[in-house]
Amino acid sequence: MSGIKRVCVYCGSHDGALPEYRQAAERLGQSLVRRGWGLVYGGGNIGLMGRLADEMLAGCAEVIGVIPRSLLERELAHGGATQMIVVESMHERKARMADAADAFVTLPGGIGTMEEMFETWTWLQLGFHRKPIGLLDVAGFYQPLLGFLDDMVARGFLRAAHRECLLTDDDPDRLLDRMSNFVPPNLNRWWPSPERR
Repeated sequence: MSGIKRVCVYCGSHDGALPEYRQAAERLGQSLVRRGWGLVYGGGNIGLMGRLADEMLAGCAEVIGVIPRSLLERELAHGGATQMIVVESMHERKARMADAADAFVTLPGGIGTMEEMFETWTWLQLGFHRKPIGLLDVAGFYQPLLGFLDDMVARGFLRAAHRECLLTDDDPDRLLDRMSNFVPPNLNRWWPSPERR
């Protein structure tokens, strides 16, 4: 896949317990700047979200935040973003972020980060988009999840072709390279025929 101009990044609104998490957010920002790619993210000024946005802005890159009005009113929006889109709900936030991006990367984060990543991955599985999805596995953060996903394949609840669509690496540059070359498979052929449903 070519033509990536903006990457939507899902990540925590906390820094996490290890310095590696903060460093990974900054390294990802630097990698995006070097490629001339813009950022679409949740618009926050705290945690990994804020660190990523700061790194992008320091490199004079485009930073588009999408934030619900309730969080804006709590003064959690990043004041330096190139553009801040204010929405009324979390559902609208996710849709606007997805529409504005050509690819997705997930850094460490909490349940909100997981929910965003899984929904975007589900949309790919269902054919609602054909954009690459990357998981940046920092300091082994996602190893338990990846093991669980592999077990889902073994137990027959997740097809191997769908599992392989979640690109994973512990290095941001390698991950972005793989995403640049991502060619989505024809996932429709993996759906059961009507007589088997």
